[in-house]
Amino acid sequence: MSKNNALKGIGLFLLLTLMVLLAACGAAQAPMAPEKSAVDSQAGFSAAPPAESAGQISAYDQSAAIAQAAERIVIKDGNLDLVVADPAASMERISALAEELGGFVVKANLYQERLQSGADVPRATITIRVLAEHMDEAMQRIRKESDRLPLSETVNSQDVTSDYTDLQSRLRNLERTEAQLQEIMASATKTEDVLSVYNQLVSVREQIEVIKGQIKYYEESAALSAITVNLIANEAVKPLTIGGWQPGGVIKQAIQALINAVKYIVNAAIWVILFVLPVLLLIFAIFILPIWLLVRFLRRRRKNRPKPPVPAEPSPPVS
Repeated sequence: MSKNNALKGIGLFLLLTLMVLLAACGAAQAPMAPEKSAVDSQAGFSAAPPAESAGQISAYDQSAAIAQAAERIVIKDGNLDLVVADPAASMERISALAEELGGFVVKANLYQERLQSGADVPRATITIRVLAEHMDEAMQRIRKESDRLPLSETVNSQDVTSDYTDLQSRLRNLERTEAQLQEIMASATKTEDVLSVYNQLVSVREQIEVIKGQIKYYEESAALSAITVNLIANEAVKPLTIGGWQPGGVIKQAIQALINAVKYIVNAAIWVILFVLPVLLLIFAIFILPIWLLVRFLRRRRKNRPKPPVPAEPSPPVS
């Protein structure tokens, strides 16, 4: 009897391990049709049509079909740098605009900036979120806060449809695994079996909560676009003018010319150190050094060669 119980325990353990492994590989399993959430309805997300039977289409083809049928999930963010007459008043109007377009203010900051002249001028930074379908309208109305073109304007888009579909597939597999584990725990009679199943349930539940959080982040980010606006006072960008002459522009040109000259000098020095000198050393080592050594050797050999004896001159005859 104890042998049968041991075999049952081993079989139960193997079953639990197989179920957890299948849940961890959820992205490779055949996905089911996702359910629409509340945020899906607001953002206009559409669920994919039901997948065909496993005998007619593979799991990979099912995932591809769902990704193509589902509406693209795109996260869009915008950034604006504007020169305005009154940053504080513009920040208040942008806050009201966010509420008017069904959004809210994420953060707002108003502070004083000291110029080189010593004067203090206000500056503001505000980040709002509006419904994605109203982002273009919000950007256009924010631009009207200034009578000048934006100093900087950026719109970033990120397509997360593939990641979103993968998370939905993994979530469905984990939820099926959780239901099966609950059934096994309800039928388990031994304490050690119950504890083993409970530990597996806790692990699966943690994975489910993490994936749900990621899905919620994608849904909310796609439904509400973020816009960050830097509001700069007119006084902070006005050039210094003396009788129609703007020394600030000349200073900028002189500094830019100096930077260019330094850049050229540094680039030339880098080329000389990293390219010219090594090439010259290589030429010297291959061609000049051997010739110089050969000439020096020949000169030493010629210098050390013994000279032939000089014949003595005959003495004159004695008269």
